Amino acid sequence: MAKVIAKNKDAHYSYELSERIEAGIELMGWEVKSIRAGKVSLRGAFVNFTDDEAYLMGMNISQYMAVPGDELRSRKLLLHKHQLKKLQNGVKTKGMSIVATTLKWSNNGYVKVDVALGKGKSRIDKRETIKERDISRKIKKQYNV
Repeated sequence: MAKVIAKNKDAHYSYELSERIEAGIELMGWEVKSIRAGKVSLRGAFVNFTDDEAYLMGMNISQYMAVPGDELRSRKLLLHKHQLKKLQNGVKTKGMSIVATTLKWSNNGYVKVDVALGKGKSRIDKRETIKERDISRKIKKQYNV
């Protein structure tokens, strides 16, 4: 059972997520310590491709103690070739992007990140999502009371 470290709640609100892939992530020692302390944010994290490799951009890992390092540096994702091709082909479609949804510990102690292929929602779609959420909350309240 994987333990969730951080979630990107904004991704579910701003994108219609379709295909999800779990990927390893290349980290430095101080970054792992900072993640253990819970000082990580996935808000605004996305995947970018350079030289047929996937990099996670925009993930903020706060500095651990006084260790010098870049908090917003790009971090390499560890994916199989077929997973890379699947994501690259998905991004070629107009309006599609890859966002990080969750950061978690794997069963063997490694940090994994779930990335999902998503299409950006319009303002109208976002409003509909909020309305649906409010309606489902009201229904749950009526049945639980």
